[in-house]
Amino acid sequence: MSTRKRELGRGERVVPGVWRLRLPLPWPGVPHCNAWAVAAGDGIVLFDTGMHEPGSLAHLERALAQVNLSLDNVRLLVCTHAHSDHYGQAADIVDRAGCELWMHPNHEHMTRAAQDPDAALERRIEIARQSGVPEEPLRAYAEARRGQGFGISRIIEPDRPLLPDVTIETDLGTWQVDETPGHAPSHVCMFQPEHRMLISGDHLLGRVSLYYDYGYTPDPAGEYLESLDVVDRLDSNLCLAGHARPFRDVSKKIEATRGTVLERIERVRACLDGVPKTPFEIVPQFLEDPDPSPLLLNWGLTEVLVYLNHLEKRDHAQRHAGDVATWTL
Repeated sequence: MSTRKRELGRGERVVPGVWRLRLPLPWPGVPHCNAWAVAAGDGIVLFDTGMHEPGSLAHLERALAQVNLSLDNVRLLVCTHAHSDHYGQAADIVDRAGCELWMHPNHEHMTRAAQDPDAALERRIEIARQSGVPEEPLRAYAEARRGQGFGISRIIEPDRPLLPDVTIETDLGTWQVDETPGHAPSHVCMFQPEHRMLISGDHLLGRVSLYYDYGYTPDPAGEYLESLDVVDRLDSNLCLAGHARPFRDVSKKIEATRGTVLERIERVRACLDGVPKTPFEIVPQFLEDPDPSPLLLNWGLTEVLVYLNHLEKRDHAQRHAGDVATWTL
């Protein structure tokens, strides 16, 4: 029997004019995500949405009500990126509030997959097969995933592409947009210079937790490291992240995150210490776990593939093509 405490939507004030909306998630080890409400005239700008699942909109409404707000107060919806926990309820919020949605245009990593879930699943299975994953766990994965939703109420296109020439007006002042791909091709951060306040989505978290959308850009790890440099130059003093309490010492968090990425790249390099190996064979050594759970195996395989591609781009590793790919230094 699960002893996990049931999460409920919660709202709290961070600083005058900024509220944290903590929303439940169904994922082991990731129990909640954050949306952020920022005062803007007679309403609010809402940054991110939470994931869509049964009852999820009620959790958002509950969190808003705890800080004396409602969906009717939303004048603009801004998504840091097109993952389900940040974009999943966008259509419902737009329908209810009658507001616009602004999001980066490189959102097909989620929206195209959600339009054809079967094709997206087959693509993931084929990548896993080429990485050396045996047929038995592949069949089990396919059976478990088939028919599952993407955590999105309905695909909705942004009314405005969220690019660096766009600004967002609030009572705290103007927010600038910085492209920060790596975690996702659609990822952006928003920065308010007078208050040195950063809305970081999943680019920078309270604790380091690395995830990349694999297969949509040539080098997600390299893009992520470059995006850390972009955010570092902003000299933020307060970070509003996608899965953590607000935190300060932003530069130290950037430094720690960069160090973690570089250490994990080197860990993959160290796994290539002899005969050619498949990505699947590398995962247990990379995770330092001889028998990882299916969830951890899936997460670890994505990371290993991203870092192998990164090493290949820098001529530090070589991919040997075949029905199952192998890698050497």
